Amino acid sequence: MNMDELRTTIGKNLSELRKKRGLTQAELAEQLNYSDKAISKWEHGDAMPSIENLIVICKFYNITLDQLTTEGIENIKVVDEDKQNKNNKIIITALSFFTVWTLATIIYVAIIILYSTYYWNAFVWAIPASLIDLIVFNSIWGKRKFNFALITILIWALITAIYIECILHSYNLWVIFFLGIPATVITILWSQLKRAKK
Repeated sequence: MNMDELRTTIGKNLSELRKKRGLTQAELAEQLNYSDKAISKWEHGDAMPSIENLIVICKFYNITLDQLTTEGIENIKVVDEDKQNKNNKIIITALSFFTVWTLATIIYVAIIILYSTYYWNAFVWAIPASLIDLIVFNSIWGKRKFNFALITILIWALITAIYIECILHSYNLWVIFFLGIPATVITILWSQLKRAKK
């Protein structure tokens, strides 16, 4: 294979791989940190990427350099690792979230069996526990701004759970809701702090 044929093959393969990922030239250029003109030239066979660029492209598409430089790329399955990772994160968060509700159900059933009483408040306590779960996973994988909304909801869910628990024990501590006001204000002010750029 001469250089012209190689350049044409690489160009066709690059175009095919990009389309398999469902990306435009501009979107690919942004992800690879190149210009869309460079991507267009490579795909049309007007220019050939440097060896360093070819390695970056192969890593991006999770293919070998040999696959990129030979015909038949249309038969290769391109795995979008970003999408796969995002799906895995959603599944892990959902598993953890539903584990909390499974534990609440186990507690509810166990109290019925052991004490012959219905402790439906186990599900009320599952709400703040679920929110803590979501806050932890959002802190690891999500966007910071959502944490403040989740924290505000957690404050009020926790206060409500404590209030309902107190009612079950014949205490009417409605004044506990006043604690939510300064806690919410603190959360709102905290959310307005700007993080230093690294």
